[in-house]
Amino acid sequence: MWIEKLTDGVLEVDTPIGPRYVQPNLAQRAYLMWTFRNFFSLPQQVLRPRERRLIDRLWSENRFVSLSAAGAPDRPVIGIIERRAPAQAEVLPIRKPVSGSKSAVAEPSREAASA
Repeated sequence: MWIEKLTDGVLEVDTPIGPRYVQPNLAQRAYLMWTFRNFFSLPQQVLRPRERRLIDRLWSENRFVSLSAAGAPDRPVIGIIERRAPAQAEVLPIRKPVSGSKSAVAEPSREAASA
């Protein structure tokens, strides 16, 4: 199986709009096979900078391979990169702490109490 991946493998890039398949050259396939030697799927955040640059270069070169009629690539998949947009942290307004000396409930005025 690894010979087929080395000679004709593709890299699957999981995007928010669905999977895309990229065709690397022989040296890139060998490097990617080493990257995916223990895992079939990796999030982009765990890759080393050199691996990220390779993925970005393959992505920018538009070396995409179309899918076959069955919905799967006609070539073996070396691995899957989970290329998702980074989650945006929700910024919440700063809340003031409730002071312990004052009551949260308003006390009735003294004028209303004497009447």
